[in-house]
Amino acid sequence: MFAALVILGAIAGSALASPNVNVSPAGYNDLFKRISSGCSTSGPASCHNTTRETDLCCFEAPGGLLLQTQFWDTDPSTGPSNSWTIHGLWPDNCDGTFSENCDPSRDYTDIAGLLQDQGASDTLSFMQEYWVDINGQNEQFWEHEWSTHGTCYSTLKPSCLPSGSPKGAEAVAFFQTVVKLFKTLPTYDFLSQAGITPSTSKTYSLSTLTDALRDATGVTPALNCDGSNLNAIEWYFNVKGSLIDGEFVAIDAPSKGSCKSSGIKYPPKSGGSSSTTTSPGSSPTGPAGSLPSAGTIHASTTGGLLTAGTWSTQTLATYHFSGSASSFTMSTSKGNCGVSSGKLTCGSGVSSSKFSAVASGSNLLLAYSGSTEFSSDDTPSGTDQETVYIGSSHSKKFTLNIVSS
Repeated sequence: MFAALVILGAIAGSALASPNVNVSPAGYNDLFKRISSGCSTSGPASCHNTTRETDLCCFEAPGGLLLQTQFWDTDPSTGPSNSWTIHGLWPDNCDGTFSENCDPSRDYTDIAGLLQDQGASDTLSFMQEYWVDINGQNEQFWEHEWSTHGTCYSTLKPSCLPSGSPKGAEAVAFFQTVVKLFKTLPTYDFLSQAGITPSTSKTYSLSTLTDALRDATGVTPALNCDGSNLNAIEWYFNVKGSLIDGEFVAIDAPSKGSCKSSGIKYPPKSGGSSSTTTSPGSSPTGPAGSLPSAGTIHASTTGGLLTAGTWSTQTLATYHFSGSASSFTMSTSKGNCGVSSGKLTCGSGVSSSKFSAVASGSNLLLAYSGSTEFSSDDTPSGTDQETVYIGSSHSKKFTLNIVSS
């Protein structure tokens, strides 16, 4: 049980204190071969400083609002049938904005090899079961999570590491930390303890789900849905000290997520086996099919996207996709497409963002940061063009379907 505001403590101790974790003593030793930050944890937690912090090797900023994100992928399914899976650990700024892809010079490849070479083979083994891509492209997924989010941690800059640390040591520390934190958050077990288990027929209210999770942990996470299906959760934290070996302080989610207040389904995974070693709980969820190289993007209500990334009922633009369904960039004749300040834009000078695609029946839905929810302030008509926002915070909500051209 967590307190209402809980310090998870030095991760090495708290993560393994969970009764849901069953790792051999030899595994403990391998799992915790890690560098030391040398930072104190007696100072303020991130986002709670009252004076300007100058040592950003020991104080996480500006991305001090951390999201441990998990997926419940069902069709096709990923991971054990009785466990959620890891999506990542994202450093949002304290006001909810965020940065991505902060240091392309550290976009490491062969994450599996990096972990093995630096004594983290048990971390890798765990990831191969619980941090998995829906298309089986685990390596690309891990590379994406590190380059997109991991490179944005101030406390993981190479200059913050002990002298003589091998290249990529900060990435190894990132993956170890994510795994340890995930092990303290067995979402499946938290729900099961309240009698909430996957079902093909039952529906739940949002309050029933969040009350169960709060009873188990002392804090309320954000729940996200794909339509009416529960498919993602965000656990929020601040951190004292370094991400490498600091203390994680669990907090209530600043917003409730995309699930509606009632009629929420928690479907069982299709196939898959149960976990026998641990019950803790992805690349953004991808489709069963392949991503086209070019196509149009249709809104679920009316119209679709034009060349600037706006929503309209006019003739739709052709979009070009580069990458795989689990992680790709897209562009139009106007230029690259990206997300800035929560808005989708395409044009000259726009920095590319990474998107993913989710199979939903016969549709291939566009997703950003794991969510297929988009919204605008109004429904377009005639020659009107509406700005497309990420998430469901605006009045007109819709999904975006990629149609091959």
